[in-house]
Amino acid sequence: MTAILTNLFDGVAYGMLLFVLACGLAVTLGLMNFVNLAHGAFAMAGGYVCAVLVNRMGWPFFAALPLAFVASAMIGALLERTLYQHLYARSHLDQVLFSIGLVFMTVAAVDYIMGSSRIFINLPDVLQGQFDIFGVGIGRYRLMIIVICGLLTVGLQLVLSKTRFGSRLRAAVDDPRAASGLGINVPQVFAFTFAFGCGLAGLGGALSAEILGLDPYFPLKFMIYFLIVVTVGGSSSITGPFLASLLLGIGDVAGKYYVPKLGPFVIYTIMIVILIWRPNGLFGRTATR
Repeated sequence: MTAILTNLFDGVAYGMLLFVLACGLAVTLGLMNFVNLAHGAFAMAGGYVCAVLVNRMGWPFFAALPLAFVASAMIGALLERTLYQHLYARSHLDQVLFSIGLVFMTVAAVDYIMGSSRIFINLPDVLQGQFDIFGVGIGRYRLMIIVICGLLTVGLQLVLSKTRFGSRLRAAVDDPRAASGLGINVPQVFAFTFAFGCGLAGLGGALSAEILGLDPYFPLKFMIYFLIVVTVGGSSSITGPFLASLLLGIGDVAGKYYVPKLGPFVIYTIMIVILIWRPNGLFGRTATR
């Protein structure tokens, strides 16, 4: 029983990590209807910023996390103003080709600058190891991920549903022309949203470096996981990707533990079953733009 609970805890932590990594894509794809396959590149940027600050410059890990968010958000804002905004009205195929090309350029650049070795972030002593609660092993780092991701989920939901900016974003997505007529600066709203989504990816990249490792091929290796989370959860809300992340995280950890030979296929099986049941995802809806 304790082994089941330990695996359940690890699965929840992994699912929370998947959510932070993928929720930025859920924002840009679901709310802005932009297919950004380069989302993992922004996550990798945040991971490397955090790794350089902590491993080479000796920054405290908790001080480096906000910088990972800010750095990825600034890179996202710069690319959105110079490149991405010209593709909002283009077809999804154009967006896919552009963003996958950006991924390969990023992989080559990071491989040249940082090298191809897989790196991890040096964690402080307080986040290393685990403790037991009634025989259930609780990893300190995984517990921190659950706390941070839980607070982030609540904050995102409140921003999108309760704030003036959330209302403006929904209006800009549902009908950009009408929103512009009402005085909403749609390009500015989209630019801020895109940068924020990139910042979330950067934060996820920094948090995931210790568990997933970090190398120049990070965007390619985990691109399919980001897409599965958004596809299974549906791209019209944050709730769907959040529940999908938990389901897939628990399923993936349980599959690799109990059926190691078939473990890597469990997450794809879950995806296929859910999409047969609900083709638009758990909380999906037909795109309106």
